[in-house]
Amino acid sequence: MLTKIEVFNGTSGALSLPLTDISSGYVVQEVRGLDPVKATIVSTKLAQLDGSRRQASRRENRNIVIDLGFVPELASSTVQALRRNLYAYLMPKTMVTLRFHVDGVGFVDIQGEVESCEAPLFTAEPIVTVSIICFDPDFYALASSEVAGSTTSTSGEATFQYPGSTEAGFIFELPVTRTLTGFTIYNTLPNGIQQIFDFEDGLLSGDKITLTTVPGNKSITRTRAGVEKSVLYGVTPESVWPYFSPGGNTVRVRASGSPNMPYSIEYTAKYGGL
Repeated sequence: MLTKIEVFNGTSGALSLPLTDISSGYVVQEVRGLDPVKATIVSTKLAQLDGSRRQASRRENRNIVIDLGFVPELASSTVQALRRNLYAYLMPKTMVTLRFHVDGVGFVDIQGEVESCEAPLFTAEPIVTVSIICFDPDFYALASSEVAGSTTSTSGEATFQYPGSTEAGFIFELPVTRTLTGFTIYNTLPNGIQQIFDFEDGLLSGDKITLTTVPGNKSITRTRAGVEKSVLYGVTPESVWPYFSPGGNTVRVRASGSPNMPYSIEYTAKYGGL
C-alpha cells in the first residue's frame, strides 16, 4: 500500500504528501501512472510464414499524474497560499525526484520533468492536477545491495534472489591478488538462460577490475598503481553483458589457478510498477 509521496526539486527542500494525514492542507485524491507502462513490440512479417516474427521491444516513458485537493483550515492557511507553495516544487519544466513510500517494498525513487501543473482558480472545489513525465520508467530502491563471492577454477556458484521486478545491471569489482590471464563470469537467469562474459588480458597482483553492466553506462576498467584505464579491448566479441532478472540468479566467476580471489557485486533493485 502506498502511504506517502515526497517531492524533491533540488532547491526547495522536500514537499511531503502523506496519504493518510491531511494536516498539511493537501489531500492526495488520486495518483495515476504507477502501473507497468506499455511496451512497444516490433515484429516483422514474412511472406511465406503465418503471423510475424519478433524483432525487439521497449517500454515507453512513464506519465505520473497526481490530483491534489485543499483543506486550508487544517493548515491555518488559504487555498491561494497552498497553491503557491506547490508552484515552488512543481512548476512546469522543473526536474523533480518523486519518492514513494510503499509497504512491503520500502522507499523507491523516480525522476521526471513536470509537464503541467493545472490549478483552476474559479471553481467551488479547488484542485491541482500535476503531470510528470519520467523518461526512465522504473522506480529505483534508495539503497544499493551487495553480493560477495570468490572466484573458482572449477565448480562453485552462488544463488541469490533479486527482489526487483525489472532487469538490472550491476557493478562487479575484482581485486586481483595474483597474476591472471583473464576471467569469465557465468550468470544463469531464473528462466535457465546463461549469460557468459569473457575477459582476456594480462592482470597483475594489485590490479582492480571494475565492470559496469548498467544499461547506458556500460564499461570495464583496470586500476593499476592508482591509474584507471579502459580495458574494453579485453572483452571477447561473443561476450554477453550480464544483468539480473527477477527471482533467483546464479553467479559463478571462473579464474584459473589458486588461491581463489574475493569479488563483490553491487546492484540497485528496479521496479516496473508499484
